[in-house]
Amino acid sequence: MPRLAVQAMTLTNAFGTGLEPTLAGLKAGQTALTPGDFPGLDFETWIGRISGIESHRLPTRLDDFEARNHRIIDLALDQDGFRQKVSALIQKFGADRIGLILGTSTSGILETEKAYVRRNPEDGSLPIDFRYRERQNTSAPAAFVQTLLGVAGPAWVLSTACSSSSKVFGSAARLLQAGWCDAVIVGGADSLCLTTLYGFKALDLVATHPSRPMDQMREGISIGEGAGFMILTRDPEPEEGISLIGYGESSDAYHMSSPHPDGIGAARAIAEGLQRARLAASQVDFTLLHGTGTRANDLSEDKALIQILGEKSTCASIKGAIGHTLGAAGIMNAVVACLSLREGFYPGTAHLASQDPKIHSHVLKEPQTQTGQHILTNAFGFGGSNAVLLFGRSR
Repeated sequence: MPRLAVQAMTLTNAFGTGLEPTLAGLKAGQTALTPGDFPGLDFETWIGRISGIESHRLPTRLDDFEARNHRIIDLALDQDGFRQKVSALIQKFGADRIGLILGTSTSGILETEKAYVRRNPEDGSLPIDFRYRERQNTSAPAAFVQTLLGVAGPAWVLSTACSSSSKVFGSAARLLQAGWCDAVIVGGADSLCLTTLYGFKALDLVATHPSRPMDQMREGISIGEGAGFMILTRDPEPEEGISLIGYGESSDAYHMSSPHPDGIGAARAIAEGLQRARLAASQVDFTLLHGTGTRANDLSEDKALIQILGEKSTCASIKGAIGHTLGAAGIMNAVVACLSLREGFYPGTAHLASQDPKIHSHVLKEPQTQTGQHILTNAFGFGGSNAVLLFGRSR
């Protein structure tokens, strides 16, 4: 596929708002996970919670969109000159030539949880001020961002669980290649909520200690929250010096919540991504794993890597640092991949003490100073929805 230029990027997660806190935290090998203190949570776990989000307020004209998820999005878009870049592209191409493809898992379901607490005790009706369409509906993040930024091109939201904000890149590539858009904003967001926390607890997948992907003593995930965005164009000279050079997608159709134990679908997606990028497996310098810290996911992902990249490929997971941000996990990996290529480093895997002997890839414990050329990112969602991305430095 033709290279697509990364013209701007930003993200917000438990490390802080904007690129710099995440860059500094990952370079230092730090973690942003904290003991679970989310309101209503009554079991022991660690979470990646964004500090100060409760006090952030949206512009008055967007009151109907009031939701934790949208506050996180608003914070992210206000960093790293992202809004200014969008405004410049509107002036250059026109608002209707800028697409918007976002990913989320639960959107603003926290607002529905709050509404149910306040429902009428007599007839069970929800409060009259509850706005489902603008707050929880899967399409709400796109409507919010379109209204906030003033873009008017094709826009939709993908919701394929934890692969959501990786799959947006394939959709964006097709829009650009078809000539329907001159620029596409891609991204994703998910926020902490009791539905997610207790849902994963019910599946016995939540760790009581900070998540430690690929460790022989790993016990599950630490749930986080965050939002991230990029702008892709067909321009030959990316402002960030980085391009999207390939993507791959597949579906296991194996199980509702478990990955294929042999990583067949994940391997198929990686192979497709390499083919689309016109890369040999040996040209992948580093992989940002999906790496959730569950026993099934980590083993399955390692088998997929070995099938396509061979044993001892270098990789790491950032989920021990910021938590599993679910529908935002793909964009977190994508932005970190671009930062790694631009800044010349590979992040380590926080809390990894002793690698599982059943895992044969070379999993970094500590960050390393490295100037790579190509980075692969993985995202694998419930139901076997797999999406991988390949980013490369400018030639």
